[in-house]
Amino acid sequence: MSPLADLARVAPRNIPTVWPLVADLLRKAYLRTDLNHTSDLDRDVLQTGAALFVARTPGEGIDAAAVAKIVRTNRSKVCVITACGGADMARWLDHIAAIEEWARSEGATKIRLYGRKGWARKLKSYHVSNVVLERLL
Repeated sequence: MSPLADLARVAPRNIPTVWPLVADLLRKAYLRTDLNHTSDLDRDVLQTGAALFVARTPGEGIDAAAVAKIVRTNRSKVCVITACGGADMARWLDHIAAIEEWARSEGATKIRLYGRKGWARKLKSYHVSNVVLERLL
């Protein structure tokens, strides 16, 4: 069995150093869904204060990274996980609980994940609240 990765929120002052190590991993997630432009991801992390989380297995390097930001809707604060990418998901998927805890500490009452349909199969405690309908023109 693979050892579990450790998850840490990158301190804002360290993001410029860590970002080059994980940016391509997260950009791939954006490119797979085509929900946003990769420049939005860069801006969120480097300029607007989105949280960057990194999962790494001691002695083996970075397994995954995720970006989350707090947004205010008309009714509540919501944590949106805008990107998550990595390898060997079994090592780090359970750490979503740490991101949820961070979101609660920031006053969020909901968490949303933007991504592929496959996430619904992996995150059993999440439900589909909305859908994106798309038609090619």
